[in-house]
Amino acid sequence: MGRGPIFRFWGTGEDGAMLRDKLTALLQPVIAGLGYDLWELEYLPGRGKSLLRIYLDTEVHAGITVEDCERASRAVSEALDAADPIPGNYTLEVSSPGVERPLRVARHFAPYAGEQVFVEMVHPVEERRRFKGRMVATGDDTIEVEVDGRLYRLPIAGIRKAHLAPDF
Repeated sequence: MGRGPIFRFWGTGEDGAMLRDKLTALLQPVIAGLGYDLWELEYLPGRGKSLLRIYLDTEVHAGITVEDCERASRAVSEALDAADPIPGNYTLEVSSPGVERPLRVARHFAPYAGEQVFVEMVHPVEERRRFKGRMVATGDDTIEVEVDGRLYRLPIAGIRKAHLAPDF
């Protein structure tokens, strides 16, 4: 079972995993100390335009305000400046996961059982990679999504990306 945020590092490998672990270990306590939940980390490297995006939530999913993001951004910036874990220049973004919040690990899926989701798998499951439907069950290792009256059991470890997909 995965714990904590997922870290997207294009060209993942040992370096990406080490940087992810380092950033999570550094920032999780800072964010928790402010009373927030570190929902997800994304690091998108680029030539002179790297981006570190942090998604915050509250434990009860009560929502994050602009003031919450500003407060967290200041604290995260101080921690990053002191530790200097990211090589080169980057932009820091701190935000709420939003209405179409990304879902990455088991703890992300569980509160949203019964909701509409979009899931893209790394490898096909029953000859398909994309699923948009109602998430009917969640577990430590799998979720079940109903698409057009058919139930699909999807391994969380095999998900490339997933997010809530509310009908508006």
